[in-house]
Amino acid sequence: MPPLPRPPPCDPNADWPIPKLAIRCDDLGHPGAKTFFEVINPYDALREAVVAVFCWLYTTETVPKHVENVLLVLRPMDGVAYTFGSDTHKEIHFSLNHIKNSTARAKQEIHGVLVHEMVHCFQHDGSKNGGRCPGGLVEGVADWVRLRAGYAPPHWKEGRGGTWDAGYEATGYFLDWIEERYGYGVVQELNGTLGKRAYDEVIFKELTGRKIKKLWQLYREHLDGGKPSPDEPADGMAAVSLS
Repeated sequence: MPPLPRPPPCDPNADWPIPKLAIRCDDLGHPGAKTFFEVINPYDALREAVVAVFCWLYTTETVPKHVENVLLVLRPMDGVAYTFGSDTHKEIHFSLNHIKNSTARAKQEIHGVLVHEMVHCFQHDGSKNGGRCPGGLVEGVADWVRLRAGYAPPHWKEGRGGTWDAGYEATGYFLDWIEERYGYGVVQELNGTLGKRAYDEVIFKELTGRKIKKLWQLYREHLDGGKPSPDEPADGMAAVSLS
Protein backbone atom coordinates (compact mmCIF):
# COMPACT_ATOMS: atom_id res chain seq x y z
CA MET A 1 0.00 0.00 0.00
CA PRO A 2 1.36 3.46 -0.84
CA PRO A 3 1.92 5.60 2.26
CA LEU A 4 -0.78 8.02 3.24
CA PRO A 5 0.02 11.64 2.42
CA ARG A 6 1.64 13.63 5.16
CA PRO A 7 -0.01 16.95 5.95
CA PRO A 8 1.41 19.44 3.45
CA PRO A 9 4.40 21.36 4.83
CA CYS A 10 2.58 24.63 4.24
CA ASP A 11 -0.88 26.11 4.03
CA PRO A 12 -2.62 25.01 0.79
CA ASN A 13 -4.92 28.01 1.18
CA ALA A 14 -2.08 30.52 1.33
CA ASP A 15 -1.88 33.37 -1.15
CA TRP A 16 0.03 31.39 -3.77
CA PRO A 17 0.95 33.00 -7.12
CA ILE A 18 -1.38 30.88 -9.24
CA PRO A 19 -0.67 31.36 -12.96
CA LYS A 20 -3.40 31.78 -15.55
CA LEU A 21 -4.83 28.31 -16.17
CA ALA A 22 -6.39 27.29 -19.48
CA ILE A 23 -7.54 24.15 -21.25
CA ARG A 24 -7.90 23.06 -24.88
CA CYS A 25 -9.48 19.85 -26.06
CA ASP A 26 -8.62 18.76 -29.59
CA ASP A 27 -11.37 16.15 -29.86
CA LEU A 28 -14.52 16.64 -27.82
CA GLY A 29 -16.00 13.50 -29.33
CA HIS A 30 -13.23 11.28 -27.99
CA PRO A 31 -14.38 8.88 -25.21
CA GLY A 32 -11.46 10.14 -23.10
CA ALA A 33 -12.77 13.70 -23.34
CA LYS A 34 -16.21 12.59 -22.22
CA THR A 35 -14.69 10.82 -19.22
CA PHE A 36 -12.48 13.80 -18.36
CA PHE A 37 -15.26 16.35 -18.24
CA GLU A 38 -17.58 13.98 -16.36
CA VAL A 39 -15.21 13.56 -13.42
CA ILE A 40 -13.00 16.67 -13.45
CA ASN A 41 -13.51 20.38 -12.89
CA PRO A 42 -10.62 21.63 -15.05
CA TYR A 43 -9.81 24.81 -13.13
CA ASP A 44 -10.04 23.18 -9.70
CA ALA A 45 -7.92 20.21 -10.78
CA LEU A 46 -5.21 22.39 -12.31
CA ARG A 47 -5.15 24.73 -9.35
CA GLU A 48 -4.93 21.79 -6.95
CA ALA A 49 -1.97 20.44 -8.91
CA VAL A 50 -0.19 23.81 -8.77
CA VAL A 51 -0.75 24.08 -5.03
CA ALA A 52 0.50 20.52 -4.46
CA VAL A 53 3.75 21.41 -6.20
CA PHE A 54 4.11 24.62 -4.22
CA CYS A 55 3.35 22.92 -0.90
CA TRP A 56 5.79 20.03 -1.31
CA LEU A 57 8.68 21.77 -3.09
CA TYR A 58 8.51 25.38 -1.90
CA THR A 59 7.43 27.80 0.78
CA THR A 60 5.55 31.06 0.32
CA GLU A 61 8.96 32.78 0.39
CA THR A 62 10.71 30.54 -2.17
CA VAL A 63 7.88 29.73 -4.59
CA PRO A 64 8.72 30.70 -8.20
CA LYS A 65 6.67 33.48 -9.72
CA HIS A 66 7.92 33.45 -13.31
CA VAL A 67 5.31 31.05 -14.75
CA GLU A 68 2.46 33.20 -16.07
CA ASN A 69 0.37 30.64 -17.98
CA VAL A 70 -0.21 26.90 -17.93
CA LEU A 71 -2.21 25.41 -20.81
CA LEU A 72 -3.58 21.87 -20.55
CA VAL A 73 -4.06 20.27 -23.98
CA LEU A 74 -6.21 17.14 -24.17
CA ARG A 75 -5.59 15.27 -27.40
CA PRO A 76 -5.47 11.76 -28.88
CA MET A 77 -1.89 10.51 -28.70
CA ASP A 78 0.28 7.63 -27.59
CA GLY A 79 1.82 7.60 -24.12
CA VAL A 80 0.45 9.44 -21.10
CA ALA A 81 1.53 13.08 -20.96
CA TYR A 82 4.44 15.47 -21.42
CA THR A 83 5.25 19.07 -20.56
CA PHE A 84 7.24 21.74 -22.37
CA GLY A 85 7.43 25.50 -22.67
CA SER A 86 9.37 28.64 -21.84
CA ASP A 87 10.09 30.22 -18.47
CA THR A 88 6.76 32.02 -18.56
CA HIS A 89 4.47 29.75 -20.58
CA LYS A 90 4.00 26.01 -20.05
CA GLU A 91 1.96 23.40 -21.92
CA ILE A 92 0.89 20.02 -20.56
CA HIS A 93 -0.25 17.60 -23.26
CA PHE A 94 -2.40 14.80 -21.84
CA SER A 95 -3.43 11.71 -23.81
CA LEU A 96 -7.15 11.22 -24.29
CA ASN A 97 -6.33 7.60 -25.15
CA HIS A 98 -4.78 7.13 -21.71
CA ILE A 99 -7.79 8.70 -20.02
CA LYS A 100 -10.09 6.37 -21.96
CA ASN A 101 -8.01 3.38 -20.87
CA SER A 102 -8.15 4.53 -17.24
CA THR A 103 -11.92 4.88 -16.99
CA ALA A 104 -12.21 2.61 -13.94
CA ARG A 105 -10.19 5.05 -11.82
CA ALA A 106 -10.21 8.06 -14.09
CA LYS A 107 -10.52 10.80 -11.46
CA GLN A 108 -7.56 9.64 -9.36
CA GLU A 109 -5.41 8.96 -12.42
CA ILE A 110 -6.14 12.35 -13.99
CA HIS A 111 -5.32 14.16 -10.76
CA GLY A 112 -2.13 12.14 -10.38
CA VAL A 113 -0.91 12.81 -13.90
CA LEU A 114 -1.70 16.52 -13.57
CA VAL A 115 0.30 16.74 -10.34
CA HIS A 116 3.26 14.94 -11.93
CA GLU A 117 3.27 17.14 -15.02
CA MET A 118 2.75 20.32 -13.01
CA VAL A 119 5.96 19.55 -11.12
CA HIS A 120 7.78 19.86 -14.45
CA CYS A 121 6.35 23.36 -14.85
CA PHE A 122 8.00 24.59 -11.65
CA GLN A 123 10.81 22.30 -10.44
CA HIS A 124 14.52 23.14 -10.51
CA ASP A 125 16.98 20.78 -12.17
CA GLY A 126 20.27 22.66 -12.13
CA SER A 127 20.24 23.34 -15.87
CA LYS A 128 20.13 27.12 -15.47
CA ASN A 129 23.32 26.89 -13.44
CA GLY A 130 25.37 24.85 -15.89
CA GLY A 131 24.66 21.27 -14.90
CA ARG A 132 21.34 19.46 -15.20
CA CYS A 133 20.58 16.64 -12.80
CA PRO A 134 19.87 13.13 -14.16
CA GLY A 135 16.55 12.79 -15.97
CA GLY A 136 15.63 10.01 -13.57
CA LEU A 137 15.84 12.44 -10.66
CA VAL A 138 13.65 14.95 -12.51
CA GLU A 139 10.97 12.29 -13.01
CA GLY A 140 11.50 10.87 -9.53
CA VAL A 141 10.81 14.23 -7.86
CA ALA A 142 7.62 14.53 -9.93
CA ASP A 143 6.42 11.10 -8.83
CA TRP A 144 7.46 11.84 -5.23
CA VAL A 145 5.14 14.87 -5.22
CA ARG A 146 2.40 12.70 -6.74
CA LEU A 147 3.00 10.12 -4.00
CA ARG A 148 2.90 12.73 -1.24
CA ALA A 149 -0.24 14.32 -2.72
CA GLY A 150 -2.02 10.97 -2.33
CA TYR A 151 -2.32 10.01 -6.00
CA ALA A 152 -0.05 6.96 -6.25
CA PRO A 153 -1.76 4.51 -8.63
CA PRO A 154 -2.32 0.89 -7.53
CA HIS A 155 0.22 -0.53 -9.98
CA TRP A 156 3.13 1.33 -8.37
CA LYS A 157 5.45 -0.94 -6.43
CA GLU A 158 8.31 0.13 -4.22
CA GLY A 159 11.63 -1.47 -5.10
CA ARG A 160 11.53 -1.31 -8.88
CA GLY A 161 14.59 -0.03 -10.66
CA GLY A 162 18.17 -1.18 -10.41
CA THR A 163 19.67 2.26 -9.81
CA TRP A 164 18.76 5.22 -7.64
CA ASP A 165 18.07 7.36 -10.71
CA ALA A 166 15.92 4.84 -12.57
CA GLY A 167 13.22 7.50 -12.44
CA TYR A 168 9.49 7.75 -11.85
CA GLU A 169 8.14 5.84 -8.84
CA ALA A 170 11.40 3.90 -8.38
CA THR A 171 13.24 7.13 -7.58
CA GLY A 172 10.15 8.66 -5.97
CA TYR A 173 10.00 5.94 -3.31
CA PHE A 174 13.76 6.23 -2.79
CA LEU A 175 13.41 9.96 -2.16
CA ASP A 176 10.57 9.27 0.24
CA TRP A 177 12.76 6.83 2.19
CA ILE A 178 15.49 9.49 2.36
CA GLU A 179 12.98 11.89 3.89
CA GLU A 180 11.81 9.33 6.42
CA ARG A 181 15.35 8.49 7.46
CA TYR A 182 17.24 11.76 7.20
CA GLY A 183 14.67 14.41 7.89
CA TYR A 184 11.49 15.89 6.59
CA GLY A 185 12.19 18.55 3.97
CA VAL A 186 15.18 16.93 2.22
CA VAL A 187 13.48 16.85 -1.19
CA GLN A 188 12.41 20.47 -0.85
CA GLU A 189 15.99 21.40 0.03
CA LEU A 190 17.29 19.33 -2.88
CA ASN A 191 14.99 21.16 -5.28
CA GLY A 192 15.98 24.52 -3.81
CA THR A 193 19.68 23.73 -4.14
CA LEU A 194 19.22 22.86 -7.82
CA GLY A 195 17.72 26.29 -8.30
CA LYS A 196 20.93 27.90 -7.08
CA ARG A 197 23.72 25.78 -8.55
CA ALA A 198 24.61 23.03 -10.98
CA TYR A 199 23.86 19.44 -10.08
CA ASP A 200 26.56 17.42 -8.35
CA GLU A 201 26.14 14.18 -6.40
CA VAL A 202 27.79 15.89 -3.43
CA ILE A 203 24.46 17.62 -2.81
CA PHE A 204 23.10 14.38 -1.34
CA LYS A 205 25.98 14.20 1.12
CA GLU A 206 25.46 17.80 2.09
CA LEU A 207 21.79 17.12 2.85
CA THR A 208 22.08 13.69 4.48
CA GLY A 209 25.72 13.15 5.40
CA ARG A 210 25.80 10.19 2.99
CA LYS A 211 27.05 9.74 -0.55
CA ILE A 212 24.37 8.75 -3.03
CA LYS A 213 25.84 5.27 -3.54
CA LYS A 214 25.70 4.60 0.21
CA LEU A 215 22.15 5.92 0.40
CA TRP A 216 21.10 3.52 -2.35
CA GLN A 217 22.84 0.62 -0.60
CA LEU A 218 21.06 1.36 2.67
CA TYR A 219 17.74 1.70 0.88
CA ARG A 220 18.15 -1.68 -0.82
CA GLU A 221 18.97 -3.24 2.56
CA HIS A 222 15.81 -1.66 3.93
CA LEU A 223 13.73 -3.14 1.11
CA ASP A 224 15.32 -6.55 1.56
CA GLY A 225 14.32 -6.55 5.20
CA GLY A 226 17.91 -6.72 6.37
CA LYS A 227 19.42 -4.65 9.09
CA PRO A 228 20.87 -1.47 7.63
CA SER A 229 24.50 -0.75 8.18
CA PRO A 230 24.96 1.28 11.35
CA ASP A 231 25.39 4.96 10.73
CA GLU A 232 28.96 5.93 11.43
CA PRO A 233 29.51 9.64 12.16
CA ALA A 234 28.78 11.49 8.94
CA ASP A 235 31.13 14.13 7.62
CA GLY A 236 29.52 17.53 7.71
CA MET A 237 26.04 16.20 8.46
CA ALA A 238 23.57 18.84 7.42
CA ALA A 239 20.42 19.55 9.36
CA VAL A 240 17.57 20.18 6.96
CA SER A 241 15.74 23.42 7.53
CA LEU A 242 12.69 24.75 5.75
CA SER A 243 13.34 28.30 6.84
